[in-house]
Amino acid sequence: MAKKPIYVVLVDDHQIILDSLSLLFNMIENVEVVETCSDPREVLEVLSKNHVDILITDFSMPYLNGVELTLKVKEHYPDLKVIMLTVADHGESIQDAYRAGVSGYVMKKADRQELELAVKTVAENQMYFNQDVMKSMLTQAPSHHQDLLEGEKLSQLTRRELEIIRLIAQEFSSAEIAEKLFISIGTVETHRHNIMRKLDAKNVIGVIKFAMKYDLV
Repeated sequence: MAKKPIYVVLVDDHQIILDSLSLLFNMIENVEVVETCSDPREVLEVLSKNHVDILITDFSMPYLNGVELTLKVKEHYPDLKVIMLTVADHGESIQDAYRAGVSGYVMKKADRQELELAVKTVAENQMYFNQDVMKSMLTQAPSHHQDLLEGEKLSQLTRRELEIIRLIAQEFSSAEIAEKLFISIGTVETHRHNIMRKLDAKNVIGVIKFAMKYDLV
């Protein structure tokens, strides 16, 4: 049975980049470029006329930057997945995009294989932030108050929860964790729920950041 196509819209204020990206993404199996936009103000109209799974946008653009566009799009299409494809690699920009609700952040120096991995990972309702992006996010120094809060969270975790956090940070799925620890998938999901609650994490990226900070990986 053929897989359902992944429909994407590309947004970048440089037409030559849009043309190149369109050719590149259309070469990826099961990915179809629905439309391209050189003006981010046109995106909502494009989305209203097409079925779109993933919006892939630049960060620095006139009229609306990538973060502003993400926030605007999410108001109307909260379930639409957004990938930031950009040269902006400083931690503050990445964190702004993450807070706005992007599902992925990819540098424009990425090759075709990474772009394919990012799109297909996000299409499966997972987040995609490569290691360089994660490191940039973590360079933002937390306040002393934040350190105290993080320390309190660490003390609340059980040995089993710490073990599962390590495996989550190594990108093991719930099924793989269950098999590795000889427990049921339901038990793993319960632990994951408790971990997210104790860490006040909205998604797995928050868990991974916590794991990296405390060298649990």
